[in-house]
Amino acid sequence: MAVPSSARGYESFDGAVGRTTADSTPDWTYPPTAPEGAPNIVVVLVDDMGYSDIGPFGSEIETPTLDRLAADGVRLTNYHTTPLCSPSRASLLTGINAHRAGFGFVANADPGYPGLRLELADDVLTLPEILRHNGYATYAVGKWHLVRDATMNPAAHRDSWPTQRGFDRYYGSLEGLNSFYYPNQLVSDSSVVAVEQYPDGYYLTDDLTDKAIGYIKDLRAHDATKPFFLYFAHVAMHGPLQAKPADLAKYRGRYAAGWDELRRSRFAAQLAAGIFPPGTRQKPRNTEPGYEAAEWDSLTDDERRRFARYMEVYAAMVDSIDQSVGRIIDTLEQLGELDNTIVVFTSDNGGTAEGGPEGTRSYFAEFAHIDDPDWIGDVPHDEELIGTERLGVHYPRGWGQASNTPFRFYKGQTFAGGVRVPLLVSWPKGLPRAAADDGIRHEYAYVTDLAPTLLELAGLSRPSVRNGLPAKDFDGVSAADLLRDPQATTRHTEQYSEMTGHRGFYRDGWKLLSLYQPGGDIDQPHWQLFDVRADPTELHDLSERHQDKVAELAAAWDESAWANTVFPLLTRQDLAARRPEEARFAAPVRLLAGTPTLERYRSQRLIAYRDFEIAIELGGYRPGEEGVLVAHGDPLGGYLVYIEDGRVVLGVNSYGDYAEIATEPLAPGVERITVTARVRPRLRWDFRVEVPGGPHAELTDRVQLVGMSPWTGISVGVDARGPVSWDLRERRGPFRYAGDLRAVTYTPGRVGVPRRTIEAVEREAEFVAE
Repeated sequence: MAVPSSARGYESFDGAVGRTTADSTPDWTYPPTAPEGAPNIVVVLVDDMGYSDIGPFGSEIETPTLDRLAADGVRLTNYHTTPLCSPSRASLLTGINAHRAGFGFVANADPGYPGLRLELADDVLTLPEILRHNGYATYAVGKWHLVRDATMNPAAHRDSWPTQRGFDRYYGSLEGLNSFYYPNQLVSDSSVVAVEQYPDGYYLTDDLTDKAIGYIKDLRAHDATKPFFLYFAHVAMHGPLQAKPADLAKYRGRYAAGWDELRRSRFAAQLAAGIFPPGTRQKPRNTEPGYEAAEWDSLTDDERRRFARYMEVYAAMVDSIDQSVGRIIDTLEQLGELDNTIVVFTSDNGGTAEGGPEGTRSYFAEFAHIDDPDWIGDVPHDEELIGTERLGVHYPRGWGQASNTPFRFYKGQTFAGGVRVPLLVSWPKGLPRAAADDGIRHEYAYVTDLAPTLLELAGLSRPSVRNGLPAKDFDGVSAADLLRDPQATTRHTEQYSEMTGHRGFYRDGWKLLSLYQPGGDIDQPHWQLFDVRADPTELHDLSERHQDKVAELAAAWDESAWANTVFPLLTRQDLAARRPEEARFAAPVRLLAGTPTLERYRSQRLIAYRDFEIAIELGGYRPGEEGVLVAHGDPLGGYLVYIEDGRVVLGVNSYGDYAEIATEPLAPGVERITVTARVRPRLRWDFRVEVPGGPHAELTDRVQLVGMSPWTGISVGVDARGPVSWDLRERRGPFRYAGDLRAVTYTPGRVGVPRRTIEAVEREAEFVAE
């Protein structure tokens, strides 16, 4: 019988419908399926790892897994990315230039302009969305950093979270960095993981690797053939640098010769491997003011000993990444799928100078640069603790200079040291190497090329619509020909770059560059010109000799900037802006006992640069009841209030400098304990603990926790995740309160720090988030 015209719900049904099944024919709909034999795809993205930090690109660090991938695969030696992490991640996952994707900076600002939306827009397709459209399972682990820090909380919209952008499963950190022993917050799919205490021996890189392998095994237990995409975005090598003891022991004593010798030896290895042509020269060190690194031999014996320790930690972390990749490769081999898996390994930008000329043992303190001679950016902890769970450290920028061998400058700048990084691609079945092919490619490629390259290699199509909107076209072009044919030439012949006023433009072997000088006119670049075919290390400025080429490329940069939503140009000072509605984060909040740990950014806004009060409500204290009432922070900085031996104790951890006070014994029946903090000059606080009817206790002149500290958010009734007080954690563990704790109320008070100081510190906080 015919279906009546008034019937509803049958419009797209291709079977037959009668009044009963006897006169009906069923029909089923199916999800997309991948083409027969479609390869798995694994993209491993490392954070802040320079050009020369792995064996295939000249490093002495032990990377046997990456050596193996390079031996069987292809090395792109002229691969470029953006100078910072969020922009690179956006471009890698979308094939779209960073500003056009909305990520002209990292996701720790909100200035309110189109190229700085700092969340992926509705018309931006991601690689996992495209692959899922083609029948792939899609997984992400590790660092995301494509959501604004103000939208990392459970009340925020999640349009730019991983599982809303094409990933079936996600496990990792939404932040731009994290502790490797005590992550402040981990997210599984779209929910925060409830962690009170990390187990003994926990290390973040291992945790992420376990989860990635678990996803793959789980898929194969249910479907033997469905291809998968794994995006493994390491939190390493971003500071704070922390390594496992066994890995750290392996590199003890290896860097006593210093960064000048390391840069020399790595460059020699690169030349011997054919990564650069004979005759290429490198500058021994950066000498430009603000970027310079001291000659190693000019340092004192104490400095050389301590500074070498930092590099031992860094090398141990690179080694750990190689071990992680090795475990993924072993799993693929056990499944018999390595031959048909495309493996990509690269970094989001070059090595960093954020540790300053001397490095730091107190990570967040280093980034609160203020005009205060008493401010300690490097709390002088025992050197034996460098790299351990007890400290958050970063190396001196001389090691970043060595990391970027043979290039100049660092992460954040548009010179090669900031944007030229290693790229390995391996696919035994699809990219077999001829005997005469050494696997080295010298042609130009850019981060936006990865998505179209992977789609071409796998033979997959790209939808033209996302959420009913025409999807933005790729800016990148496929580099598949470069991977297949050592004689192929690049199709990516020009590319702009821009970051906080630093500019660059590449066209057919010419590169135009400008460093922005703080305080200068951001729209008056001082251009330098390099022929990077003959001078890949950008040593010889030809701008005076070829003024016509400078004018040509400067005009091209301007045209490209308008075409990619780069304008208006913003300095770091401009990027400190936040949308007005964020003021609500500083409204009073009452946290009931049992409230999950408050998200880091929300927690920090309650105390930042201001007076504040913490009111702790008890159901009537009874002698013998003990535990933490409230804790905010971890070993990198924080404070907590607890009861032990009948006394209220306030402990304040000022970037690793810990002090505490205790009240007189509590009387039975106490229902309220109040802690107040008052701002005093030079970024200090005075604390006062008050108990009704009892004497108060004071802890004065404590350094304020500013910028991105405290790193772990507020916990009620327990010191969750990383310990604020090492002594207390070792004695009592997380020390959950055993009595009747009703609630903790935060009441933020007046902002007592000058606006100029706040803006300076916030700019530095954005720097560490990069």
